[in-house]
Amino acid sequence: MNTAPAGPLAGVRILDLTTVILGPFATQILAQLGAEVIKVETPEGDNMRHVGPMRHAGMGHIFLHANAGKQSIVLDLKHPDGREAALKLAEGCDVLISNVRPQAMARLGLDYEAVRARNPRLIHVSCCGFDQEGPDAARPAYDDLIQGATGIPWLMQQYGAPEPAYAPTTLSDRVTGLHAVYAVTAALYAREKTGQGQAIVVPMFEAMAQFVLGDHMAGLTFEPPLGEPGYARLLTTHRKPYATADGMLCVLIYNDKHWRSFFAAIGESEGLARDERFATHGARAAHIDAVYAEVARILRTRTTAEWQALLDAADVPHMPMNSPAELLANPQLRATGFVSDTVHPTEGPMHALAHPTRWSATPPAREPAHAPRLGQHTRALLAQAGYSHEQIDALLASGACLAPDSTGEPT
Repeated sequence: MNTAPAGPLAGVRILDLTTVILGPFATQILAQLGAEVIKVETPEGDNMRHVGPMRHAGMGHIFLHANAGKQSIVLDLKHPDGREAALKLAEGCDVLISNVRPQAMARLGLDYEAVRARNPRLIHVSCCGFDQEGPDAARPAYDDLIQGATGIPWLMQQYGAPEPAYAPTTLSDRVTGLHAVYAVTAALYAREKTGQGQAIVVPMFEAMAQFVLGDHMAGLTFEPPLGEPGYARLLTTHRKPYATADGMLCVLIYNDKHWRSFFAAIGESEGLARDERFATHGARAAHIDAVYAEVARILRTRTTAEWQALLDAADVPHMPMNSPAELLANPQLRATGFVSDTVHPTEGPMHALAHPTRWSATPPAREPAHAPRLGQHTRALLAQAGYSHEQIDALLASGACLAPDSTGEPT
């Protein structure tokens, strides 16, 4: 069985009833920080086990990354004995986290009131689509739907996409997952002060609305409005990597010092530097399309290597435009150990990602942990919860739980 690594959350035990990306991303971070995470799966397993590419069935690439360092127990929560096993596990946990709709958790008998009766100190975290005080409380939610509902496709079209489009990453899931992480850690701190557990709701819609409106409420901030929504610098179609004479380069000439240094470096200290559109931060914001278009024209006059040398000397921020493959080989990420090479016990050689933060006193383990096979820890976790060998065999025979046989196949 995996053991909880060192880290600031060492000793914290989490019962993880999450699937797909939002919840598993959150609990994977908590596992990296040292928590022991017990992943409860259905007999079919988390949906992301089945999304390829993969070397072996049930071990898809996203699952491997989002569930590293966890223990897997298979329980049929609709079976009375499976539900009882989950409650017995909850008795010994600090946190229960789910991304099942609260209404479904209540039907399963795993809502906050039911679990609190077994463990009053437990922190019950429900990641769901919508705040439960609103009219959409019971609606289902997925990343695409929440992106659409909070304006991401609208913003993409304002930015210049030929038609509304979703961001090509699970943005809503991962933003909300980060809210879930700090909710858990803050609630653990509060419990240390009060001795009390509590119920927390982490809604996707509200989390993403905060994320989007923080940038793009703009003139709608005021009543009556002082203009249209949208942060112009983010929406100009010229805000993109610049073409150089032989490639692409990401450049952000942002503050007054950057602009003075840039103009001096390219010999424009008496030309564009005197253009009132470039004179102040406010003036550049007001003429952002023209400003970015002019930078794009200038960047095409030199090669990428020439610009990198010139901008480094001028202390103007820039970065290469990397692909995922280039990120995996990136010297910074390799030197810090964020990207490392490991060998999974069943999936073989693969790349692993560490936690991105660094701690002086309670550092998370830097050695990559492995994602579990389906039901890999069922027997051991039930034994820890107090079940005898005979009782575990009876649960397996009843279909309330599942564990792999000697060949590693679920039984």
